[in-house]
Amino acid sequence: MDEIDRQAHWENVYRTKREYEVSWFQENPAPSLELIARAGLSNEAEIIDIGGGASRLVDGLIDRRFRRITVLDLSAAALADAKTRLGRAGAGVEWVVADVTRWHPTRTYDLWHDRAAFHFLTDPTDREAYIACLKKAVGPSGHVVIGTFAPDGPERCSGLRIIRYDADALAAVVGAEFTLVDCRRHDHLTPGGNTQHFQFSVFQRN
Repeated sequence: MDEIDRQAHWENVYRTKREYEVSWFQENPAPSLELIARAGLSNEAEIIDIGGGASRLVDGLIDRRFRRITVLDLSAAALADAKTRLGRAGAGVEWVVADVTRWHPTRTYDLWHDRAAFHFLTDPTDREAYIACLKKAVGPSGHVVIGTFAPDGPERCSGLRIIRYDADALAAVVGAEFTLVDCRRHDHLTPGGNTQHFQFSVFQRN
């Protein structure tokens, strides 16, 4: 799927479905927040949420008094939903409409978070571009939190094929510049009542 098709797909999803109607909706993104907390960041840390869309992770980060938050997503509609939900509380958030495989970061971040964006990149060229962007964006000793479907998770999501990972497979893709420091499984209950098996991996830049 090329960049235009990918963007059109996600714009259509967020323009035709409400926040709680998508399978990945989480009222409380506890797994991500717990792993971010373990990184021991200061409130001045630069955090970026890749593929954040209308996710409520940004709400949780604001509640925890993080002040330098960036949310990047392909869908302008998704980010508009998040901005509307947050109102004045989201005034300090930087919202970026971009495809991470084509994006060029202008500064470095202390933590890169991605829940369920990377596993949609089935083209090797897109995966390579994602990792190249990650390496430009994450500063020295910076942390990376990536959540994907686990090996026993779904093979498709939102009508699209995905790639499933365990921690070792993801570590091999991220590369030797980063050390795997934590991993855990998470069973996500969708709004429709189905269980999806995820795995989260945490890396730190050497």
